[in-house]
Amino acid sequence: MNRSQLLAEIKKKKSYLCVGLDTDPAKIPSHLRGLPDPIFEFNKQIIDATQEYCVAYKPNIAFYEALGPKGWESLQKTVAYIPNDHFTIADAKRGDIGNTSTMYAKAFFEQMDFDAITVAPYMGADSVTPFLAFKDKVVILLVHTSNPGSADFQLFTSSEGRTLFEEVIRKSKTWGNPENLMYVVGATRADKIADIRRMAPDHFFLVPGIGAQGGDLEAVSREGMTGDCGLLVNSARAIIYASSDKDFAQAAQREAAKTQEEMSRYLGEFAGW
Repeated sequence: MNRSQLLAEIKKKKSYLCVGLDTDPAKIPSHLRGLPDPIFEFNKQIIDATQEYCVAYKPNIAFYEALGPKGWESLQKTVAYIPNDHFTIADAKRGDIGNTSTMYAKAFFEQMDFDAITVAPYMGADSVTPFLAFKDKVVILLVHTSNPGSADFQLFTSSEGRTLFEEVIRKSKTWGNPENLMYVVGATRADKIADIRRMAPDHFFLVPGIGAQGGDLEAVSREGMTGDCGLLVNSARAIIYASSDKDFAQAAQREAAKTQEEMSRYLGEFAGW
């Protein structure tokens, strides 16, 4: 799925919701745990319940890697099950020397056929550009994240007066373009989103931190939205763990529908749709 196809889905559904599939075996309902593949069964029911209200799904790869070969199998089945009209993001946070990044890109873009992958920029251009070489695939670069430790390095200020995350944006815009490069901007730092939007007026932002992490959807939308929306806002725990009982899928559906309804209002208010 390319940018124009993603935008068409956002307009059709009046939603920029990304559902995070951070599927933890310890948190899924107990009645699923005796099944041959409880992780996939949980994801399948979440996808069935929420696909009407979201435009993207983002499996957090660590939750699958931790389960070994069975986890990778569950992940592959999950990605194959996601409808083709949804944008798929491998939240893998990869990034290494060039030949290694190429192998990571092959794994997630060719073997698993994700539309996008999150990438750490710390090692510089030669660790990121191999991902950008794949046609109709998207790199989502970590810029200003929502975790408390983000300030340890991301806010470091150079002698030129730029923070490290600002330098990442400035340089990375020469590696890719708005068609193949997005940025991760945490919802818990809504005060920075307007500044980042000025630096990257045409790029999509993937915004984690809504829901369980306390991010404010209205503030994020007001500060970060463009005329083409320009946002994918991720919610994981608040949706997929809305209930731990047999009604978990119905509870997830209610949360996704509520979020989509709110997003529809903001698209009218801030994007003029």
